Parts: sequence; structure tokens; C-alpha cells
Amino acid sequence: MRTRLICTTLLAAGALLTSAGCAKTEANSDGPAKPRAVKAVAGCEKNGWTDPSDLSPDRAPARCAKGTPAPVKLAKTRKLTIATGTLSAEYVAPLEMALEKGEFKKEGLDVTLKVLPTPDALPLLAKGDIDAQWAAPEAAVMNGIAGGFDIKWVASNFSSDPKSRSGLWVRLKKGESPDHVSMAGRRLGTMIGKGSVISYPMDKALKKHGGGLDKIQFQQLGAADVLTALQNGGVDSAWLLDPVWRKVDGDKRYAFLGGQPAGEPLGGLLYGPKLLTEDPDAGVALLRAYIRTVNTYFAGDYKKDPAFVADLARLLKTDKAVLESTPSLHMDWEIRSGTTDRLQAAYRTAGVSKGAPLPESKVVDRALYGEAVGHRP
Repeated sequence: MRTRLICTTLLAAGALLTSAGCAKTEANSDGPAKPRAVKAVAGCEKNGWTDPSDLSPDRAPARCAKGTPAPVKLAKTRKLTIATGTLSAEYVAPLEMALEKGEFKKEGLDVTLKVLPTPDALPLLAKGDIDAQWAAPEAAVMNGIAGGFDIKWVASNFSSDPKSRSGLWVRLKKGESPDHVSMAGRRLGTMIGKGSVISYPMDKALKKHGGGLDKIQFQQLGAADVLTALQNGGVDSAWLLDPVWRKVDGDKRYAFLGGQPAGEPLGGLLYGPKLLTEDPDAGVALLRAYIRTVNTYFAGDYKKDPAFVADLARLLKTDKAVLESTPSLHMDWEIRSGTTDRLQAAYRTAGVSKGAPLPESKVVDRALYGEAVGHRP
């Protein structure tokens, strides 16, 4: 059985793919495709969906009541493999907590989390050898879709708290102030290459200070070496992640130039053909479990609960004090309009993507998480 989107109403660029009562549709050889029913979901009626075009930095993410959307167990258990680049990062916590609390099992899903770098996982996802990927629409993903991969970004992960200073830091030169930094020609140390989604906020921050991805020198470093290189002069600037930036925060020799855009997630779940078209019931079930986990355990400032932070530290195999040293992430399953356009613009500037940019409809599918929360287009 295959499914595809059959939506006839065309909206302005960047708006949500919709048509009256239309979501994913199921097709079979016995007759015309039948639209998938989208039913109201208890607990998600009020704030389970927000306008994708709302890019307000202080936008409140979508939320359903605790414990919702309620499980809808599949008649037959599905075994699913989700690839992720790491199991120790905080943004992976909702998946690990869903496993820990049995949220996937409640949906009839037997989920395995498998550590795989994006370049290795991507072809496996396209072939259906793995079912989903916890990653981001990086340049490699865009180029793969342009080349014919049946992959879509179906749900987001998080945005940073405004108090977070995870992002671009520079070592100030003599006479410079945090408001007047010249970035053109400087060396930037990062463990993330030009093809990462971080290229977008990085380019944005650089351009405010006379730079840009095309005006700086990249130096790719190991995770443990980025801060050291910045401190000893090996590089002039660096993209520092949680909680590493705490090491230079408050030191007048360094300045924070910008991080991830507030309220705009840049990664999350990618689906391949299996969950997009062959078994969308399982695709919706997986999203339902993920969304329920966010609503139940990560709805607000989850780090206010010491017992929960201790639980989280155990799951992530990290120190509780390290987790407590940075603000809670704003967990968010929704995808903002235009994000993939902005990402592709950065990739072109960085020289890692060529050809015409892909329209959002080729990269993003909001229908599955819309169905999970009962949103009728």
C-alpha cells in the first residue's frame, strides 16, 4: 500500500500544505485514493497546533494536555529503527524518555535507537533500511532529496531558551567591543561543517559583523578541541554548544555574537518511504508517542524538578550538574514556515549546495503531526 499527498488547494509560499479536510491519503489498486480521516484529539483542541508562519521569537510552542494525545495502539506491532547521531545530547532526551516510559510501546511500536552519523544513515533511510532519522534537513539531506530520495522532515525538536548563549563566540582583538567586531577573514573553529543547519544562524550572526560564510575560514575540530583552540589562539572564533559556552561566559576577552534563532527549531524527525507512504499509521503513531512525551515530561521548564533532572542525567549518561548549568530547551514538534528556504540560502552561500532551491513542499510534511494532534487543515 502506498500513500501520497493529494491536496488541491495551493497556498502562498511557505504556508502549510492544506486543502479542506485533506491530509495524507491512502491509495490501492481497487479504486481511487481515500483521504485519511483526521479526528479531533482530546487534550489538543486548544493549543495543539500553531500557525507555522508565526516566527515571533517569544512564540509559545504548541502544547496538548499532559498525557495526550492518548495512545491509539496499532493492531500489529511494528518494529522501527530510528537513527541518531548521539544518545548523550539533551535534544535526544524526548526519544530516550519515550522509550524509558513505554510511550512507544503504548502505540504498538517496538523502537530501537541506533547511533549513526547523518551521512551513513541517509542512504539507509532512503532505501527503507531504517525507518526514521533524528537529525536535521542538512545540505546532504537537501541534495539527497534533489537527487530523488523520498525523505521528508516531519517534526521538529527544539529551540534554545533566550537565556542560552550556545552559538558563535569570538575572541576580541585590541580595541574591539562586543558591539563592534570585524569578522571578515577570521578563522572559525567548529565541529560542524558548512553543510550543517547551524550554517543558517552562523551566517546570520556573521553578517551582523561584516562577515558571512563566504568571508571566513573554517577550521573543523573535534568536540573536545573547539574551546581549547579558541582559548589558545588556534582560531579567532568558535561555535560553542551547551554547556561549553559557560567556560567563556562573563569573560570580557570574548563576545557572544548570536545563536539559534529564537522560536525556530532546525532539526527533528526525518521519515523515509516506509513511514511516509507504506505505513503512515506507524508514522503517525511514532509522532503521537513523541508529542505525548513532550507534553508529559518536557512541556515547560523541566529542569526545575531536581528529581527529573537526575533521571535525565542517568538516561543521557551525563552529569546532573552539567545539565543544570544551562537553561531547559524549548521542546517543539512543529516546523516553521520558510525554515528550509533560509537553510538552503545559507548552504548556497557556503558553497555546499548547487542548483535551484527545493520548494518547502518537497522537503516538509506537517500532515502526520497534524493528524496526531487532530488538526484539520
